[in-house]
Amino acid sequence: MSTPTTGTTGPAARPRHVLDRLGIPRVLAWGYTGVLLFMIGDGVETSYLSKYLGDDLGFSETGAGAIITVYGVTAAIASFLGAGLLSDRWGPRRVMAAGAAAWVVFHVLMLAVAVPAENYWLVMVTYGLRGFGYPMFAYGFLSWIMAVAPRDHQSKAVGWFWFSYSAGYPIIGSFVFAAATPALGFYRTLWLSLAVVLAGSLVVLLLLRERTGFDGLAPGRDARSELAGTFRILFEKPKLGISLVIRLVNTTPSFGMWVFMPFFVRDLGFGDGEWNTLLVVMMVANLGALLVFGVLGDNWSGRKTCALFGGVLGAVGCLLCYYLPAAAGHAFLPAAVAVAVYGAGLAGYVPLPAMMVAQAPERRGQVMGVYTLGAGLSVAVGPLIGTVTYGSFGFEGLMWIYAGLLSLNAVLCWCVTSPGDGLPGDGAPAEGAVREETGAVASEAPA
Repeated sequence: MSTPTTGTTGPAARPRHVLDRLGIPRVLAWGYTGVLLFMIGDGVETSYLSKYLGDDLGFSETGAGAIITVYGVTAAIASFLGAGLLSDRWGPRRVMAAGAAAWVVFHVLMLAVAVPAENYWLVMVTYGLRGFGYPMFAYGFLSWIMAVAPRDHQSKAVGWFWFSYSAGYPIIGSFVFAAATPALGFYRTLWLSLAVVLAGSLVVLLLLRERTGFDGLAPGRDARSELAGTFRILFEKPKLGISLVIRLVNTTPSFGMWVFMPFFVRDLGFGDGEWNTLLVVMMVANLGALLVFGVLGDNWSGRKTCALFGGVLGAVGCLLCYYLPAAAGHAFLPAAVAVAVYGAGLAGYVPLPAMMVAQAPERRGQVMGVYTLGAGLSVAVGPLIGTVTYGSFGFEGLMWIYAGLLSLNAVLCWCVTSPGDGLPGDGAPAEGAVREETGAVASEAPA
């Protein structure tokens, strides 16, 4: 395969193009655009799906949570395979194409067959299998980024990835929902999301020409040994095992909140439009914080950024999401402040991929498999915790559980040294050595 290195280290290797200076590898710009569009389509349902399953299709609150938990299980499997094993063997571009195909096929089956029948098990199966789609598409591209971006700009490159991801899922997706649903209804709006997902897929497949992602990132490795190595590396590099837990906890509260917070604010008198706006506020705060924390991770300390902003600020935000609205009642501003604090804390873990790769740079595919396994598991674990505890402890108890997990994360982050911390014996390569190994951004080659 082509090697994503083209130059020297030092001042001469500084990116010159405006996108490179911002931290976006220029040769991958269309990929960021495609991910944005794909996640807009995927995010249309975010603010209302649990209520649609409960109020419109007649499933219970915990039944809706169970459907989304199954979706999370398949998303976890796809996250692990898509960014690790499959990207190494097929290449990120083929992984993204397979993810797009899975999303489209099972979304159509859900809308054309399962939902009209109002059959709980059919909805669970079709929506669950659709869970293979977005992780393979999005995290396949994340593997592409990690293979191409220079190491000293990886936190910013990953920050822009999460910016594109979160802008679509759920910010712009929620705006699409708010604009389209009054005229079309939620069911027809789900058909609209199909068109947006197809548009994002075509942008990547037709316009993204950077050649590294066209081939397997490590095509010569045996699939079974590579799969076993991904689990073995958790024990060989204990900091990666800790990082898996950190990444799992990172988004566990958000996926649980998106399922159960709509029921909490509904009981306080908030309408669907107000909840939709609160979700947008949460993720707009997240977008701004992503860019700030990406810069902090590159130029200050990745682990301090993760611990203080991802762990501590995130835990405070979780508690505010219950106590501020509960105290103020049906008042939008206190609820908006609460979700904005949580949204900012959610972004605090943006340096984590670079921190993890620095522990084993020669095993990048396995490391990214570990990272995305944690990301995918959170899609299942967040709703699962709520499904098990919501009936007994309500939303207040659920927020305390999530805050406790994020507080644990704040402690765990101190155990994972980030590039540039310069602590002796930490096992991470020195910053200069990392740059020399990675080099500059790959040049674009013709298709």
